[in-house]
Amino acid sequence: MDVIRVSDPADPRLADYTRLRDVNLRRHLEAEHGLFMAEGDKVIRRAAAAGFEPRSFLLTERRAAALDDVVAASSAPLYVVSEETAERLVGFDLHRGALAAYRRRALPPLPEVLAGARSIVVLEDLVDHTNVGAIFRSAAGLGVDAVVLAPRCADPLYRRAVKVSMGAVFTLPYTRLDDWYGGLDTLREAGFHLMALTPGADSVPLRQAMAGLAPDDRVGLLLGTEGDGLSSRWLARASAKVHIPMARDIDSLNVTAAAAVACYELAGRSG
Repeated sequence: MDVIRVSDPADPRLADYTRLRDVNLRRHLEAEHGLFMAEGDKVIRRAAAAGFEPRSFLLTERRAAALDDVVAASSAPLYVVSEETAERLVGFDLHRGALAAYRRRALPPLPEVLAGARSIVVLEDLVDHTNVGAIFRSAAGLGVDAVVLAPRCADPLYRRAVKVSMGAVFTLPYTRLDDWYGGLDTLREAGFHLMALTPGADSVPLRQAMAGLAPDDRVGLLLGTEGDGLSSRWLARASAKVHIPMARDIDSLNVTAAAAVACYELAGRSG
């Protein structure tokens, strides 16, 4: 295993790791080079276990041996830098001391993701990467089969989403709809009962709606963008409007908490 020690943050070999908090730069860079970032030992190991191909590894001096087995199993270079160089390169204190750049894969077609899925989460235009990562973690941990994203949803493989999901984005199947306007019709035609989570007065308790389904029915949980919730178009195309009953004059939970509760209810279905 070759260890390449680098002291200059401007070294072109480290270009994949430049200014990780600059969202606009990272979107351009990661799209252009077809890469994503994994941060921390656990997440890097989960990316490797999921079969993603590494481009390179970046470790600080104190963590230089932390991923010896993962690095040895690939032909990707390992760059070792000081903590100071790492901070100047990525733009923050890399306290976990470990990063890896991995190659992206093409998203699978929608029919492939839906095949065999009994439960899915469908996200409309969530723009916060932390929220997307948290929802992936809840969905994966509570047994949801797949996630479907509207075209404008935040990237699940953006570094923050990957980190918050604890690598769930690597193992939970997902894809994007090509068509926001008619995308839900495609899901309905595939046999999914679409439950739109909304605090609206015309919604019914989620558990009540679930009780009306057969054990083998396919269910899609629709979650809308932060703040405004689901669009009127998606609400109109849902099979049912549902809510999580609340107390003490609180009208609703934030989208990540609502997703966790709804996924738990979905996991509790009999059959």
